[in-house]
Amino acid sequence: MTERYSEGEVIATVTRLTRHQLIGFIEGDLVQPERGDAGYVFRAVDIARLELLCDLTQDLEMEETALGIVLSLLDQLHAARGDLSAMRRAIDALPEEVKARILAAGTQP
Repeated sequence: MTERYSEGEVIATVTRLTRHQLIGFIEGDLVQPERGDAGYVFRAVDIARLELLCDLTQDLEMEETALGIVLSLLDQLHAARGDLSAMRRAIDALPEEVKARILAAGTQP
């Protein structure tokens, strides 16, 4: 079950976030909530991203251009971690002799 949060709930949860900033982050494509009948609908991952955005803009005074670059890199890193995790699970399911050959091939120059 995925929890959903309204705009008001997000602003109450991310205490350093103003409505003006929230709209700016949405318009800048830095956070992408769903659009519901009553307005934007946010997920827990959106709240975490907004917390990070507040840290970067308020604590580190990062500008919007830099924010886009940093978030793009973080998204790529997150995707790469997911890919590596999927590969690990696939390799773990292989017979032991195949895993040994993969390990041996990975240590060769």
